[in-house]
Amino acid sequence: MRRRDFIAAIGGAAAWPIAARAQQRAVMRRVGILAVEAIGAADAFKKELARLGWTEGRNIRFEERRPDTDEQVLLDATQLARLAPDAIYVESSPHLLAMRHAAGDIPIVFSNVGDPVGQGFVSSLARPGGNITGFAGFEFGVASKFLDLLKKLVPTMERVAFMYDPLQPAAGGYWAVIESAAPSLALHAAKLPVRTANDIERAIVALAREPNGGVYAMAGGVTIQHQALIAKLAMQYRLPSMYAYRLFLESGGLASYGVDPVALSRRAASYVDRILKGEKPRDLPVQLPVRYQFVVNLKTARAIGLDIPDNVLALTDEAIE
Repeated sequence: MRRRDFIAAIGGAAAWPIAARAQQRAVMRRVGILAVEAIGAADAFKKELARLGWTEGRNIRFEERRPDTDEQVLLDATQLARLAPDAIYVESSPHLLAMRHAAGDIPIVFSNVGDPVGQGFVSSLARPGGNITGFAGFEFGVASKFLDLLKKLVPTMERVAFMYDPLQPAAGGYWAVIESAAPSLALHAAKLPVRTANDIERAIVALAREPNGGVYAMAGGVTIQHQALIAKLAMQYRLPSMYAYRLFLESGGLASYGVDPVALSRRAASYVDRILKGEKPRDLPVQLPVRYQFVVNLKTARAIGLDIPDNVLALTDEAIE
């Protein structure tokens, strides 16, 4: 080999790894996000992916939608699926229901979905099967805990209303547990389906006409969107109220028992990371919450004339003044 050709060959060999590395760096992965604006968990999801090495604009691009109506959820799910991202992250049961129908075989990771086995999203917790896995917010059985804590807060309570969005796919599972558990707590349970602010006002006014009542507002698009209204009316009519998320208490709700949706979103990022690196959703078991928090708003309790027993305060993880 002539000296000139030899040098050229050596130079080419030396340049090859550099070119290969540059090409690897240029690979851009796309992740769809179907999020609930009021919860604010999607930002934590993206930050956790960044901590895991996925830098927006360098090796990952997000296609994000934050719909505020059921109709928009369906539209956004369809649009995201058409973009064919490498994975899709969703934050609630309605979002997952819409995305499951739209996404085909695109990997989906969820957080904060109630009882994913009971709702038929996955075959089992240990072996999800298919293209869906993630981090559950509740199993339906936890609804009995809502009633138990509400009764402990207000021992004289005789009636409890279950406020829910009738389009929320998990509502039926929760209602079945509430209906079954209420008699053992000397409670009469009733359903309060709501779709609009007017529905919420009418429901609470009707509930307040009879004494010794309370309300459990299921987390969903309608109740989250109108959380301030629900809290205001419950306070106005001196109705004890229970919620799944602490964020309802920031609007004046009385008590909450549930998971931290932001913490769940961070955990979901770990699964998206593994999927982008080659693992399959069917091989990643669905995870249940590791901690529930019982939070009471003492300011609201005073406003509605409720004296919370010391033994109940001892059960709280946080008491908001």
